[in-house]
Amino acid sequence: MKTVATEKDGLKRAYELTIPAKDIEAKVEAEIKRVAPQVKMPGFRPGKVPPNLIRKMHGEAIEAQALEQAVRGGVDKLIADEKLKPAIQPEVELKDGYEHGKDAEVSVKLEILPDVPTPEIDGLKLERLTVDVDDKQVDERLAELAKNQKSWKDAAKTKKAGKGDLVVMDFVGSVDGEEFEGGSAEDMNIELGSGRLIPGFEDQLEGVKAGDKRTVEVTFPADYPAENLKGKPAKFEVTVKKVRVEDETKVDDAFAQALGLKDLDQLKGLIKDQAQQELNGLTRTHMKRRLLDQLAAGHDFPVPPTMVDAEYENIMQQLRHEAGHEADAEAALKEIEADAEDYRKIAERRVRLGLLLSEIGQQQGVEITQPEMNRLIAQAAQRYPAEQQTQFLEYIRNNPMAAAQLRAPLYEEKVVDFLFERADVTDREVTRAELEEDLEREDDLEAENTKAKAPAKKKAAPKKAVAKKGDAKTGDAKKPAAKKPAAKKAPAKKAAAQKADDKPAAKKAPAKKKAPAKKKAD
Repeated sequence: MKTVATEKDGLKRAYELTIPAKDIEAKVEAEIKRVAPQVKMPGFRPGKVPPNLIRKMHGEAIEAQALEQAVRGGVDKLIADEKLKPAIQPEVELKDGYEHGKDAEVSVKLEILPDVPTPEIDGLKLERLTVDVDDKQVDERLAELAKNQKSWKDAAKTKKAGKGDLVVMDFVGSVDGEEFEGGSAEDMNIELGSGRLIPGFEDQLEGVKAGDKRTVEVTFPADYPAENLKGKPAKFEVTVKKVRVEDETKVDDAFAQALGLKDLDQLKGLIKDQAQQELNGLTRTHMKRRLLDQLAAGHDFPVPPTMVDAEYENIMQQLRHEAGHEADAEAALKEIEADAEDYRKIAERRVRLGLLLSEIGQQQGVEITQPEMNRLIAQAAQRYPAEQQTQFLEYIRNNPMAAAQLRAPLYEEKVVDFLFERADVTDREVTRAELEEDLEREDDLEAENTKAKAPAKKKAAPKKAVAKKGDAKTGDAKKPAAKKPAAKKAPAKKAAAQKADDKPAAKKAPAKKKAPAKKKAD
């Protein structure tokens, strides 16, 4: 195989490979020999079909497979010989098609991971802000829980139902005079104003009393799940059995038992534990931000532009999604686009910190065990519908880079834990408000540091937006999506894309990926 380097610019590399026709032919002959025992043809015993007939029948498919194997092998050899560490899957292109009996000309383009300087991890000093949960916080959460667990009592028979009241009813629905499946119910409870029923249904129940009968006329929405009811007008004959009003919820042992617990003390204990876990998470976020700030301040090196682009697009996509839910979505989107350069700087910082943490982990022997990886894969598979989980597992098994992306967040957290143990940590007790204010203040300071030239502080992105200009610090940010072979797609998730938080895109050096040959016409 002949190799010619055509580009070496920063972290970008490009090569022209020439794969001799004889190498491709050798793979064709090897494949014919391999499949010969399984080939069946009238007039021949199994395994006795002459190679020339196998070539005549299946030669085109066998040659295409042999060519792909040769190209993949050539790319692997190139990576090994040049000691390359691809940042993403190489872009492989078969030049000018391919003619039988001719050498194959292949173009390979890729970006490589930078040589990360030996990380300076000695002398790290961190402050751990600690917060203890007090009885007042537990009582506040208990009151909120009670507020969301409404209790009801029967109202007087003369009580007319209004918004916020509970109507207990039977009903029978019909479309075009015919009852339909799922259109009837008995003893159904509906809180007026809750919006649980078809638009207009609950409104027409306002003013009913126990014992009333009423005909409710509504039209099914155009996007109603049942095809036979979409956009259809319907009538419901309703019999009101009771009107109930909200009663005071008593926070006692009975309340806890209604939630499946032993008594009120157990409920309070669970609430306290949950609150403490949340506070511990905020404390860790604060420590991790300070840690990453120290690492970022002491290290600067070039990062692969494609990785930065992918991380930037990930940030912007999620910011746009969140802005779409703002009261003034258009204004929120304009603000995000105006600060696009700031978010690109955040993306670059995320990628650099990710590479740095990966280098620290490799130097210090941090590893993800197979049981840990198995749990990660199982948890990720649960985000897909049951019928797609097998497809997802196969996708992860066959795509080392996808598996590396799945592994990266846990790997990063283990490296952070290692650095926490190595650092000189001092504790300071604060209130929750003080801790949250400190985190918000860090956001504002970092936002100022990421601005290119603006002398005055810009308005922060909408609160719902995922990444503030001061992030790239902590949380579970998604890694940039590596390019994947078109034939192997992960199954579509059953839920909307998960929110990315503020952490650097941790990068382990990706496993070498065999790139499929791609015709120029593609």
